[in-house]
Formats: sequence, C-alpha cells, structure tokens
Amino acid sequence: KAAEEALQTAGILVNRNIIPFDTRQPQVTSGIRLGTPAVTTRGFGTKEIRQVASLIAKVLSNPDDKKTQKEVQTEVKALCQRFPIP
Repeated sequence: KAAEEALQTAGILVNRNIIPFDTRQPQVTSGIRLGTPAVTTRGFGTKEIRQVASLIAKVLSNPDDKKTQKEVQTEVKALCQRFPIP
C-alpha cells in the first residue's frame, strides 16, 4: 500500500496485487502491477520504459520523501507530454 501511494503521489499509477505463491492473504498484497499496455499504447519504447523503471526505483528507495515524489512527478509529466494518449 505504501508503494502504491508513494508512486501515485509521484504521478505513476500502479495497483496492489498478489504475487504467485505468496503465503499472505489476498487482502494483504505484497506486489504491485504495472499497466504496461498503457505505456506501449502511448508509444513508449525501451528507452522510456527504462526511464519509468528508474523513476519507480527512485520513489521506492525512499517512499516518504515528498521532494523526490515531486521531482519524479515533474519528470513523469514531461514524459507524458512527449507521448500523449492517442
């Protein structure tokens, strides 16, 4: 939940999801799902996907850092402006 919320604040939408063979109950998810069709539809290529992965890692390395979230949000907006929704 913390990862989902930190990424959402930074402008990256994911949703909580269970992972295979997780022993926790489904209400307590331990993974996140990335909507890759959304980024490929926009035309993101390998370079942009790597950039998104880097931004996700940046946010999740310190999920409570509001400054980092704001910086990432700015980068996400710029990336999305380059690749508008068709």
